[in-house]
Amino acid sequence: MKVDWLIVGAGFTGSVLAERIASQRGEKVLIVEQRDHIAGNAYDYYDEQGVLVHQYGPHIFHTSMKPVWDYLAQFTEWRSYYHRVLAVVDGKQVPVPFNLNSLYALFPPRYADKLSLQLIEKYGFNVKVPILKIRENALGDLKFLADYIYENVFHNYTLKQWHLKPEELAPSVTARVPIYISRDDRYFQDAYQGLPQQGYTALFRRILNHPNIKLLLNTAYQEVVEEIQYKKMIFTGPIDAFFEHQHGELPYRSLHFKFLHTEQEYKQSVGTVNYPNEYDYTRTTEYKHLTGQRVYGSTYIEEYPQPYKRGENIPYYPIPKEEYRALYKKYEAEAEKIKGRVLFAGRLADYQYYNMDQAVARALSLFEKINC
Repeated sequence: MKVDWLIVGAGFTGSVLAERIASQRGEKVLIVEQRDHIAGNAYDYYDEQGVLVHQYGPHIFHTSMKPVWDYLAQFTEWRSYYHRVLAVVDGKQVPVPFNLNSLYALFPPRYADKLSLQLIEKYGFNVKVPILKIRENALGDLKFLADYIYENVFHNYTLKQWHLKPEELAPSVTARVPIYISRDDRYFQDAYQGLPQQGYTALFRRILNHPNIKLLLNTAYQEVVEEIQYKKMIFTGPIDAFFEHQHGELPYRSLHFKFLHTEQEYKQSVGTVNYPNEYDYTRTTEYKHLTGQRVYGSTYIEEYPQPYKRGENIPYYPIPKEEYRALYKKYEAEAEKIKGRVLFAGRLADYQYYNMDQAVARALSLFEKINC
């Protein structure tokens, strides 16, 4: 087979790049995907009960980048949706990120008033403050509050998720779970939030529906790369795997999902409930909240973090520690040597945690460089 571009991976990064190259440059693209489906970790399907579920955990699209939202809107109608998350703390379900409403759910009203006033006076209103920053600088009641949130909301959840203490992770991770000095209970505050009306898989089908795009599923690229004539490759898989782990393996965290069905119309009051301190799973997500479906019964998942073991499970999260970033830099240097023939992009290729909108933005940005 002869094509202009060989793209490895049919997730957001690979699919968006394929669409742009095919539609804007008129060039032929072959996507090779080792799984038996498109859409990467955003893949969704209807289960036996007719509930639209996300196979790899909940995916809520949110962005403040209008060009990203508008680009995807070419291929889908959006279901507007604001994600809300509760965490079980001292037997009560409280909003997270921890905010002013959480104070009143946990503490006596007068003490909640006092804490709320002190937070606003010290940090302002409608701002997010990393929990570790408050712990370092706070005194008195705010020190108590910061320690309480750290121990009951943040510390054990982080241990379960990463198998590391919060202090051992890069500051970018701790900044993702702040105290939000606001009454806003939404998990995200981006200007654009929602889910594809007919699901992510349908969105990807439309993205890839172009005569210049061919797709090969259930195939490792190594099986066919010698048989394909191509001018350039875009690789979105693990960068260390591409270079046969010559500098050692980059570590990841993985996940296991347990799917459960209930005859109840809804099992929980919001899309996701976190369990920082109880159980082995970190959270449960009920899909009908996300999709807005009207169907008998409800499907939900329990989410269990686990170590990544090559060949046994999926690498979900690059582990954000400086020593691992330094190892990635060695592979980045190898990639630089062959950039005339192979380009690397995506969460695994960049060893960088991307939200979905960031993955799309990365693809669009790389295409602009290719196209200039």
